Amino acid sequence: MIVLKSPAEVEKLRRANVIVVEVLKVLEEYVKPGIATIELESRCEEELRRKKARPAFKSYKDYPFCLCTSINEEVVHGMPSKRKLGEGDILSIDLGVYLNGFYGDAAVTLPVGEITEEAKRLVRVTSTALDRAVEAAREGNRLMDISAAIQQCAESEGFSVVRDFVGHGIGRELHEAPQVPNFGIPGRGVRLKEGMVLAIEPMINAGASAVRVLDDGWTAVTADGKLSAHFEHSVAITKKGPLVLSNL
Repeated sequence: MIVLKSPAEVEKLRRANVIVVEVLKVLEEYVKPGIATIELESRCEEELRRKKARPAFKSYKDYPFCLCTSINEEVVHGMPSKRKLGEGDILSIDLGVYLNGFYGDAAVTLPVGEITEEAKRLVRVTSTALDRAVEAAREGNRLMDISAAIQQCAESEGFSVVRDFVGHGIGRELHEAPQVPNFGIPGRGVRLKEGMVLAIEPMINAGASAVRVLDDGWTAVTADGKLSAHFEHSVAITKKGPLVLSNL
């Protein structure tokens, strides 16, 4: 069942998402060659304590960290560790928070030092795919209009979309209906209505779409070892158009 949110509930979701973005902005300053992802985790915990917000991912299905930190070929759910970032890496950081009964969720892919032109293009196209998906998140459109926008943007640039993981509704629960795939046929799926709030998150691979999960049970990597990028916004459907909640 898709839960429609009232304007007051959307505002609470916005406040949770603003904290997500504020923390991601802080972490961005630390993303440099030589830093270990576990250090980003520690900094995140400090910021969340200061802002009196609870990490959404930690203990969710026994996940042990606040952040997901996915490096290079890691698609999503990479776990913070003592591994140090190197010059030329790309790092996807995914963060969720819980504040006053509602969840926020957003992700960004960042360069570590100077990256290759192909990596820059992948990151740029993935970010653009999210922008196009948000533009399609309008009352009266269909859910698959969002999905198709992501797929068309990625595939027109020679990249592929991940099909094993999807976006989702968000509200009083971290993951709510409906699922939001990164591929689809325009004009299909549920009709978008005012009050829906969706976590839209394109995951785009430089190579093929296939992924596999490592032995840790969480980290998903590209099957061919090529780069992957991930961006995410939480977006409310309103009468005036899409409202990006995870935006300062």
